[in-house]
Amino acid sequence: MPSIVLMFEVHQPYRLNPRLYERLVEKALRGSLEVKDIEDAVFDNDLNRRVFERVADSCYVPATKIITENIERSKNSSKEFKVSFSISGVFLEQALMWRRDVVEVFQRAVDTGRVELIEQTYYHSLAAFIPHYGFEELRDQVLEHRRIIRELFNYEPLSVENTEFTYNNDIACFLENMGFKVVLTEGVDWVLGWRSPNYVYRARGCSVPVLTRNYRLSDDVGFRFSDRNWDQYPLTADKYAEWLSKTPGDVILVAVDYETFGEHHKPETGILEFLRWLPVEVSRRGNLEFATPREVVEKHRPVDYYDVPPWSTISWADERDLSAWLGNQMQQTAFAALCELRPYVMALDKPEITSLWRKLTISDHFYYMATKTGPT
Repeated sequence: MPSIVLMFEVHQPYRLNPRLYERLVEKALRGSLEVKDIEDAVFDNDLNRRVFERVADSCYVPATKIITENIERSKNSSKEFKVSFSISGVFLEQALMWRRDVVEVFQRAVDTGRVELIEQTYYHSLAAFIPHYGFEELRDQVLEHRRIIRELFNYEPLSVENTEFTYNNDIACFLENMGFKVVLTEGVDWVLGWRSPNYVYRARGCSVPVLTRNYRLSDDVGFRFSDRNWDQYPLTADKYAEWLSKTPGDVILVAVDYETFGEHHKPETGILEFLRWLPVEVSRRGNLEFATPREVVEKHRPVDYYDVPPWSTISWADERDLSAWLGNQMQQTAFAALCELRPYVMALDKPEITSLWRKLTISDHFYYMATKTGPT
């Protein structure tokens, strides 16, 4: 019986202000330039708030309510509905500032006992790839994420993903040493070869189990759902459940951006009704069940190694590598400049400066500098 793992990536960045230099000069001319002034100049929080509030209304609140209702409806049945959320720290930070009701709907979902929270970096960042200090910075940002998850949800995650499913053997083994019991990443064709993503694997060099995303089934929902030119349009819950039931393997990891539900695909496309009815349709297939990552690795043993050397790091974006963030000279130069600042930032030992610098490690800043287009 294949276990369906639904995993939703929940994140909003702090977008940079294109008038950064102008605003810094304005503030300096007023006679003072505190760290808070610099942060206000660097980030466009008027835009950030507008985006957050819009997506809260279109996605975060309605989609999470639907999920919670489905969980409550299926509780104690033979086919309980379960999901997993990976929620960045900077997302929660913005929710606490601007939309506390978003935090509350996630808390109600977690309180059902049928939601697994996945650890990630607090800043949804490229911390792991900082030369010389990468794993030290990765550890610090993961621990910071752990603190806010504990504070808001009274929860200790044991499953983990690195930002945007970026992964290699060294990252996996480092995360195992931090105590994690399962790592989630992309099911990349060249890594899998003839093998299927729909099994539990083990990281090369250590023993941590690895779950690999089925990108085809994930992208059917994440990218193709509202594409009227797609030969499978429209995608209904019963059609998708039937595809899942005919997919061989032990586990099917369907992982998408949470904004899929109401923002990337607007409510009028039927995406929220798809989310509402999918658990019902899955429950009608006798060979399917929902599970969380922890449950899957407790039920199924790894069948083989998932071997990704550090010079071939993978992700879930575009060509399944790091090129979406570090593929051009502009991205590489900006990242190198940011990395060079780290020892000085750490030496200052001022939390507000450290936080400002870490917000600049958010992966979205580098993604917005991409000059290529990737496959969907």
